[in-house]
Amino acid sequence: MKTIGLVVNLDKQRVAHLVEQIVDWLTARGCRVVMTLNAAAALGRPALGIPRERLVEEAEILLVLGGDGTLLRSARDSAPRGIPLLGINLGHLGFLTEIDVPELLPGLEKLLSGQYTIEERMMLEARVIRQGSTVERVIGLNDAVITKGAFARLIFLETYVNDDFVSTYPADGLIVATPTGSTAYSLSAGGPLVTPELDLMVVTPICPHSLWARPLVINAASRVRVIIRSKQGEIMLTVDGQQGCKLQFNDTVLIQQSTHRTRLIRLKNRSFFYLLRQKLSEGERQNGY
Repeated sequence: MKTIGLVVNLDKQRVAHLVEQIVDWLTARGCRVVMTLNAAAALGRPALGIPRERLVEEAEILLVLGGDGTLLRSARDSAPRGIPLLGINLGHLGFLTEIDVPELLPGLEKLLSGQYTIEERMMLEARVIRQGSTVERVIGLNDAVITKGAFARLIFLETYVNDDFVSTYPADGLIVATPTGSTAYSLSAGGPLVTPELDLMVVTPICPHSLWARPLVINAASRVRVIIRSKQGEIMLTVDGQQGCKLQFNDTVLIQQSTHRTRLIRLKNRSFFYLLRQKLSEGERQNGY
């Protein structure tokens, strides 16, 4: 393993000391370490900086220092090139990250000695079609969400799975989630938990104004088509809670399985159910429950 990229959330406490420790440890073992120009300048290591687009071209793996949000951003950048990610948790729950700070150096030892596996996760592609032309295309690991802005009215979402009409949902919005995203916004909106090795999609209405509207679990090969049937107020498409696009009346949003997959480095033999017990109960403790 020659070149290792660092993706650093500069807003996290203690991150500068942690990066210093990682860089010194890896370079002492003959690895080249690179990071974005902004991160390198902010952390006092300008010699390690390269343009962001080159990071995913030159790195063999990415060490992601932050929380799940940082890892989601990295997944969108790295998946088209198949670069594996190792998440180092500096956030709260850390469903996607693999190790916490106290496990850092033993984890890097395992990494360099090849004692790891790679877990692949399904991703989504969302396209916005306006007057017959694609105006936005983005991939995501967790979900694609169509939601209303800060106004009280419901929005109307004419929804199809493949060519089959499902419903025109009167709702606050609609979530299409991967198995990975089933533990995120979809879960909060009443969607099911799904084990991450499956390839499928979960379609979850947000606060639907109809008693029969329930989450749907559909084949990963399906295509969800949503036509915006509301003229008033702001409506947004958001992918992974991070990339957004304003939608207009009669826009069509197409959501389907991406050809790209996120590759996560796993150093531990932990089951999905173990993580659920640990992370969800930890979230309750942090919120005072």
